[in-house]
Amino acid sequence: MTGPKGGVVAVTGATATRTPAWRGGFGRLWTAAVVSRFGDALRTAAMPLLAASLTDDPLLIAAVTAFGYLPWLLFGLLGGAVADRVDQRRAMWAVDLLRGALMGAFALAVRLDHASIALLLGLAFTLTTLQTLFDNAATALLPSLVPEEALGSANARLMTAQQIAGGLVAAPVVPVLLVAGAAVPYAADAATYVLAAALIASLRASAPDRAPRAGGSTLRAEIAAGLRHLWRDRALRGICVATTLCNIGMGALIATLVVHVTVWLDAGDAGYAAVITAFGVGSAAGGLLARRLAERFGRIRSVFAAGVVQTGCLVAVGSVRALWVTIAAMAVFAVMGMVWNVNQTTLMQERSPAAMLGRISSAFRTLAVAGAPLGALAGGAAAAAWGANTPALLAAGLFVPAVVSLAGLIN
Repeated sequence: MTGPKGGVVAVTGATATRTPAWRGGFGRLWTAAVVSRFGDALRTAAMPLLAASLTDDPLLIAAVTAFGYLPWLLFGLLGGAVADRVDQRRAMWAVDLLRGALMGAFALAVRLDHASIALLLGLAFTLTTLQTLFDNAATALLPSLVPEEALGSANARLMTAQQIAGGLVAAPVVPVLLVAGAAVPYAADAATYVLAAALIASLRASAPDRAPRAGGSTLRAEIAAGLRHLWRDRALRGICVATTLCNIGMGALIATLVVHVTVWLDAGDAGYAAVITAFGVGSAAGGLLARRLAERFGRIRSVFAAGVVQTGCLVAVGSVRALWVTIAAMAVFAVMGMVWNVNQTTLMQERSPAAMLGRISSAFRTLAVAGAPLGALAGGAAAAAWGANTPALLAAGLFVPAVVSLAGLIN
């Protein structure tokens, strides 16, 4: 089947891939992404602790996290449209410099005891607003740094390294930094933004081919054009719908997982830590498997297989009252989650016109973020009404139609 870039895209068969070269642009982008994710993980781990020290109102503490999601719903599509209009490399390093300045100022405010809940809310909202441009620009920039046949491997390496840096390495570092001072994690995050900006600014990436915009063209019209392309591409539309359903289920599961482990399994904080660690290790391992599955079965079949296995894992988590089963199931679930994410992102990059990639990726992300809080609310209601294990079964029930929709894409 011929893709939008003129190359051959295998929808159901094996996908030819090769390894991206570390030297040059990809290596610097990889380093910038890993460094930045490490800094973000330091901030996101420290911020709830700071919020709890400033107020004992659970609603205000939760609002800090909620404000970190809200800009995706408000500006996600706009960020993708802007990413398609501007020089993506310059947009990325400019955004990171601005985020570094904001984090540096916030670290100073914490150091001087001027932090407040209002400041935390404003910071969370502003950082995520800037992220809507950065993330979409990054997705659109990668195809200009590596050959198309190396996109799968490049995405796997990026996502795996980010998971290790953010999910495994940063967590034990946060307590050490907090001993040095409440402001230190935020100062470290500011430094990682500046370093990432310098690495991205040094990239030499060719700009994508863009047809001249028609006179009077508006961001609204360009967003609509990107959404139309997404809807008309059968494979992208199917994966987008499936991803949205799965993210509602993921929201239900993650929001109530601590209750599931500590109450339903009666495993305490140690059991919850074990489950979270297994999930992080599984995510890192999944990046290694994603490429091999795509090479053998193709991207659509790999995503379908990942969804089938994840559905089984959710049923096991929700029905078997044993900690070791939950640990094993969540590890496998995370492996397959990375297989899904890598192949979904790569397929989107392969099948999208370069000039529209920012808008198409923003549609995926906006729907993903919209599904998570909806699922969290549904999961909380289900746990309260029918027991702490029911959110996992609710998630499995949402994965089933997602997997069925993917099956229809396999010829």
